[in-house]
Amino acid sequence: MSDEQACEKQLSADFPTSLRLLTAEDYKRVFNNNPLKIVCPPYTLLAVPNLKDCSRIGLIVAKKNVRNAVDRNRIKRLARESFRLNQHQIPTYDIVLLARCGSSQLPNKVLFGHLEQLWIRLQKRSSK
Repeated sequence: MSDEQACEKQLSADFPTSLRLLTAEDYKRVFNNNPLKIVCPPYTLLAVPNLKDCSRIGLIVAKKNVRNAVDRNRIKRLARESFRLNQHQIPTYDIVLLARCGSSQLPNKVLFGHLEQLWIRLQKRSSK
């Protein structure tokens, strides 16, 4: 399967592993290579350009910041869904999304709105 076919498949309704940061090296590359940093109240986004055809995302929801496992899973689920729905407009970056303190108290609609704003800000900052 060519890279173009793989990207077309990735733009479907599923969330394959090729759209995720999986290894410690992937995360280190984002943290160590002077990432683009965008902050909003419930999230911090770090991003570095990648050489792949599609953006990839890694999620960090620390137990220190979000105590309940149910809330950690909810935040991750919302972030994955928002990324999946907006991946066509996100530039080709490796992205690490960190949940901050207090994010578990916000309702889903507010969290989703903040994620939408992060993707728009990332798109604007990457085009500069």
